[in-house]
Amino acid sequence: MTAEPFAEPTAERGCRWPVPPRDGFTVDDLHTLPDLPPHTELIDGSLVFVSPQRRFHAKMIELLMNGLRRTVPQDLEVEREMTVVLDRRNGPEPDLSVVRAEAVTGLEQTYFEAWAVLLAVEVVSPDSEARDRDTKPHKYAAAGIPHFWLVEATGVDQHPVVRTYELDPVTKVYALTGTHREHLKLRDPYDIDIDISSDALRGV
Repeated sequence: MTAEPFAEPTAERGCRWPVPPRDGFTVDDLHTLPDLPPHTELIDGSLVFVSPQRRFHAKMIELLMNGLRRTVPQDLEVEREMTVVLDRRNGPEPDLSVVRAEAVTGLEQTYFEAWAVLLAVEVVSPDSEARDRDTKPHKYAAAGIPHFWLVEATGVDQHPVVRTYELDPVTKVYALTGTHREHLKLRDPYDIDIDISSDALRGV
């Protein structure tokens, strides 16, 4: 379905928002609507606009991305903030994803299909807490993505905590496999060894 024309300008000069179609937006609209803000997501047919990142969010993504890329095998790629098409009405954008190298088509690529994703990582922000903790994990699991990490800042010093989950292929539900506060050492989806201490975060 094609999106309806843009709405009339609001009181703020030059601000125009797309009018949702009767049945909601689709991933085709997400890829073709002009002038959408960066990192717009599609959740249940609704466009979700992202607030400016906090420093913890940006640095944590970089810390994990560097660590994941350090040991990634040749048949996989680590991607930052790329849309993952789960179905016609859902195109979330994980903060990080590990994808099959065979799914990478080139530098003009704007999304990956769910089958290509082995790991989705969400770093929780105050404005996206419900989506990151509840909505997105359920959708990633239903789409068959095998691994999911939820990353949060805790305490006054904003210490990182990474909770790792693995998909039960029968129930299509994630099961918690570990809670990591200083060191992230895993065997799946490949050998991973990342220092996630406060000192490591400050050093990024």
